[in-house]
Amino acid sequence: MLLKDKIAIVTGGSRGIGLEVAKTLAGQGAHVVIVSTKLENSQRVAGELTQEFSVPTLGLQADVADEGSVQAMIKAVMDQWGRIDVLVNNAGITRDNLLLRLSVEDWQAVLNTNLNSVFFTTKAVLRPMMKQRYGRIVNIASVVGLMGNPGQANYAAAKAGIMGFSKTVAREYGGKGITCNVVAPGFIETDMIGSLPKDYLDNIIQNIPQQRLGTPKDVANLVLFLASDLSSYITGEVVRVDGGMRM
Repeated sequence: MLLKDKIAIVTGGSRGIGLEVAKTLAGQGAHVVIVSTKLENSQRVAGELTQEFSVPTLGLQADVADEGSVQAMIKAVMDQWGRIDVLVNNAGITRDNLLLRLSVEDWQAVLNTNLNSVFFTTKAVLRPMMKQRYGRIVNIASVVGLMGNPGQANYAAAKAGIMGFSKTVAREYGGKGITCNVVAPGFIETDMIGSLPKDYLDNIIQNIPQQRLGTPKDVANLVLFLASDLSSYITGEVVRVDGGMRM
């Protein structure tokens, strides 16, 4: 049990990659906090994890793009368990369009949810992590933040921002027993990818050395490693999970 009795928060944990991360952490003994925009979804997943893995869980609602909502969520976790060991920032949205057609509203919405949320949640967990002199922060970015992608100026900017932010956190708080790393998935089999045209996906796969899309489990396994003490001397890193696409 790599995470036995550790308290782990997973934002956007009710579906997709976040759900698989939550399952993987719970399977290794973590007490997982599922955070999503809908309380019923968070509580449903939390109940399923408790039943499947026999670990305490908590389902909470929060708007991660709102600092007050994030602070209330963190307070609820502290009231419940008194500590936070792992934070996985996974929540994110897309509002794709070519730059000349990209509205200010869509630009700001993606930065608020994908980047500002990481600032709010990380800032909120730092004090309890510093007090206990232990913490693992894992931020989910994207290879798009490394290479750009047509129609995703807002998304790419947010994901690149996560990388720079995480390296700074790693430098500022490495001496306090806190690590901060970034997971950059490539093309992963999720609902978002499933909506893309088949010929587009086939072209993508041709440019991936492993000749397949990734799975949420591929991402979750890396998150588990970075959230555990197996990675205690790794911080400030951006690790791709992309089948070699960006090597």
